[in-house]
Amino acid sequence: MTRFIQGAFRNKAAVILLVIMVLGLGIFSYLKMPMEFLPEADQPMVTVTVVGPGYDAASMEQNVTNPVEQAVAGVKGKTTVTSTSGDSFTQVMMYFDSKTDMKEAKTEVERAVNAVKLPERMSPPYVVQLNTSMIPISVATLTFNDNVSDAQKEKLEQRIVDAFNGIDGVGNVQLSGKSAPKVSITPDAAKLAAKGVPFQALYGVLQGREASASVGEKMLDGTAANLNVTANLGDVDTLKKLPVAPGVTLGDVADVKLAAESESVSRFEGKDALQIVITKAANANAVTVGKDIQKTADELSAENKDVNLKFIFSTSSEVVHSVNDMMREVLMGALFATLVILLFMRNIRATLVTIVSIPLSLALTLYLLDMSGISLNVLTLGGVAVAVGRLVDDSIVVIENIFRRLQKEKFSVALVVDATKEVSRAITVSTLCTVAVFLPMGMLRGSLQSFLLPFALTVTYSLLASLLVALTVIPLMSAGVLKASKIKEHLPSQRFKKFLHWNLRFKWIPITIAFLLLIGSVGTYAAMPKGAIDSSTAANLIVTLDYKPDTPVDQVFENGKKMEAFLMKQEGQEWVMMEMGNSADAAKWGQVVSPTLVSLKLQMKEGADAEKIIEAVKAERANYPGANVNVGQGALFGGGSSTQVTIDVTGDDLQQIGKTAEEAMAQIKPIKDVLKVESNQEEKKTVYTLEVDPTQAKAGEVAQQLQGMMNPVPIGSLNASGQTVPVMLQPVLVPKSSAELANLTVMTEQGPKPVSSFAKWVKAEKPAKFYHKNGKSFVRITASVEPSQLSIVGDNINKEIAKIKTPDGVKIVVGGALADQAGDFTDLFMVMLVSIAIVFLIMVVTFKTIRTPIAILSSLLFVPIGAVLGLLISGVSPDITAIFGVLMLVGIVVTNAIVLIDRVRHNEETMTIREALIEAAGTRMRPILMTAVATVCAMLPLVFGSSQSAGIVSQSLAIVVIGGLIAATLLTLVIVPCIYELLFFRKSARQRRIAQEQQKQVAAAV
Repeated sequence: MTRFIQGAFRNKAAVILLVIMVLGLGIFSYLKMPMEFLPEADQPMVTVTVVGPGYDAASMEQNVTNPVEQAVAGVKGKTTVTSTSGDSFTQVMMYFDSKTDMKEAKTEVERAVNAVKLPERMSPPYVVQLNTSMIPISVATLTFNDNVSDAQKEKLEQRIVDAFNGIDGVGNVQLSGKSAPKVSITPDAAKLAAKGVPFQALYGVLQGREASASVGEKMLDGTAANLNVTANLGDVDTLKKLPVAPGVTLGDVADVKLAAESESVSRFEGKDALQIVITKAANANAVTVGKDIQKTADELSAENKDVNLKFIFSTSSEVVHSVNDMMREVLMGALFATLVILLFMRNIRATLVTIVSIPLSLALTLYLLDMSGISLNVLTLGGVAVAVGRLVDDSIVVIENIFRRLQKEKFSVALVVDATKEVSRAITVSTLCTVAVFLPMGMLRGSLQSFLLPFALTVTYSLLASLLVALTVIPLMSAGVLKASKIKEHLPSQRFKKFLHWNLRFKWIPITIAFLLLIGSVGTYAAMPKGAIDSSTAANLIVTLDYKPDTPVDQVFENGKKMEAFLMKQEGQEWVMMEMGNSADAAKWGQVVSPTLVSLKLQMKEGADAEKIIEAVKAERANYPGANVNVGQGALFGGGSSTQVTIDVTGDDLQQIGKTAEEAMAQIKPIKDVLKVESNQEEKKTVYTLEVDPTQAKAGEVAQQLQGMMNPVPIGSLNASGQTVPVMLQPVLVPKSSAELANLTVMTEQGPKPVSSFAKWVKAEKPAKFYHKNGKSFVRITASVEPSQLSIVGDNINKEIAKIKTPDGVKIVVGGALADQAGDFTDLFMVMLVSIAIVFLIMVVTFKTIRTPIAILSSLLFVPIGAVLGLLISGVSPDITAIFGVLMLVGIVVTNAIVLIDRVRHNEETMTIREALIEAAGTRMRPILMTAVATVCAMLPLVFGSSQSAGIVSQSLAIVVIGGLIAATLLTLVIVPCIYELLFFRKSARQRRIAQEQQKQVAAAV
């Protein structure tokens, strides 16, 4: 190590040049690195979605879900297959293990489901495998003023899509919610009967009417000419004039009109709206692309005042916020570190030398991240925010030791080199130990690794860079800056030495007190409610109107508009967006909802009172009979503010499953902080089933005829204004009551017959949704709970579920957020154990003994004391990020203990163990307190600020780190020396006896 440090002095010009190059490369890397919201990570799940308008849940289950489940049964790597069959949709979700290549899995699933033959009027199966790169960079709504014609809208829409597609870095632009023109032919039964025209005659009204054919080539007037036949149906008026019988035109017996129909409803600020979803290309800079998108939108709006473009979401702005937060926290961290060093050293020159480590370390970190192919995202920025407080630690220890030596000795380069070498082992081992804490995060499998690896590498690169700076640049600058400084000698605190001496004499007292505090803090933590990460914010509100499945869709839509109008009148809202129904565009992303669900999103103005609107909506519930009206804070991409615990009741007997589920719901509802309990078997819908006597008629033919008579049927198309428009024949039979169903007439082998003559209609209340898990039916109970109370509510749910005596073959499995939380906690605890083992190994190799590392690691035992105390004082519920904070503390806390014990080992060459401990604690107290205070101060912006770090760097994490570090630092200076002497109690006692005998001999000689 001495040669390495001396090498920096022998090559000053090279070091200066390298510093300039590192700063330049850091700035260059920062400017060229792709900025994005999240690193690319595959979700280990493939979703198959099929939309079938008009089909009930039971039909979707039988005709779509079952065949799809059978088709994907042979797909490799899947762990669980669940499915939901609802009115007009089926969704099959396949979960895969962490080893599976998700792109190959998606291809295999596509091959399997494309071979499934689906019934008529079904959409193709949409296979989705979500990846973070699919997160849109911008989502905008597009509305037009009332005076804009359909033709103008068409041109403007294309102009806008082309403009966004033309932006460099844009990957895809999707325009959804667009209404498609459709010609609707609605037969009039009375007129058909009066004219004597059978309904079946309408099916062939377009056959042969349109043509474009060549009939050959002939010599005409001495010239070769081609002969063609053509006919075009160009408008609705021509369609009305088509004959359906002698002397009867289509317009005489049916209503023919051109109308625009949309699969789903999307409204913005009370107007029908289109939605533009823009994704960026791979490796494109999200911030640059986002700015170009906003610039283009402003230009488009300026060009045409009839166009209203409003961005409702932008990941580029999230990244900008994160960059700004990082810069603020880096600057504040540097400011705090400056104040701390000034406070302790009272020397401006030494302070300036130390602060250099922050920009240099960050510049080198950015360059290494760029070389590693890692983008600048909210996770890497979060890693920088966490590492800022630690970047100056190594430099503080080096400069403090140089400073301390200069207080007693005359300046020389050799002194600076020796002072740096003196602490080099301590800071190198402590840095490697901190690195060893973060690197095992890269060992986690699956998507969790994709998220945590960039974070871990950022911290690792930052710490290694700061170590390199502390061992080269800091001594070199110290030699230049402190050369002519006059430094007063600083003496260790005599009071602290006396206090420590007393503790070492009666070591069992402080050790017992510390362990009692530890047991108390662990017990307190066990009793504390562990929350889920609540990503909701009062900046957004979600209002939902959920009606029973048998509610007419038109009624649901009108009530949705009524709520929309009410919300638009509320003070404090910036905009209101309403969505309802399913569409092919949404299904392509795996999104399907109940057709009778209305969702309204509100963007709040800055500083507006969201609680006031929440209370106003709750007061309106009475005005929406039959609707389940919910309102709450919204989260990114529209999630609600509650956390859900799922209870799955599985088995072979559906009746037993149902009874067990009802009993479970009754047990769960009274539990405190359970906001809502519902199950898929609660939602019922009236279903009429025609039971056909197979000896009297063919059920397949009957079903086919009824489908044709009671559902729209495509019969052709016409070419209007250069656009192909489908022509739909609307059903002639529209039964208004159950009595009319019996009078329906179909064609049989014996001629036309009413269905009542060979079949009967059976009415039943059937579930609106059917759930499968690995091919078996099950009932899912969903309990929405308060996020901050997840662990306590989860324990209470488990206790109540345990009381239920289940029939043979019936199982109850609790999952959802509770299982996710338990799994995440287990993963992080395993990482923590691996990290501690690696730290222990590094220290054993360094100190060549087992007892010394044990004494150092004992400092970790007291982390929970401060962490729990911090959570109690702040009133913040610990979530998964709090455990992440404890994991970080493993690396931070051992640093102080290593710096202390390394000095002790050095002192033991000339002193007894007790003298070595007292001298080392007095000498190292200043750098230990400096590094701890600098780290704590750098964390303060995370406590009081709003750092954007995708939930990992949170307030809970910062409070745990601050509380744990304060307690561990104070106890390190007292308890670690006591434990160290206890581990070497025989040697220490022997040294004290020898010292006492020597003192007696000296006294006797005098």
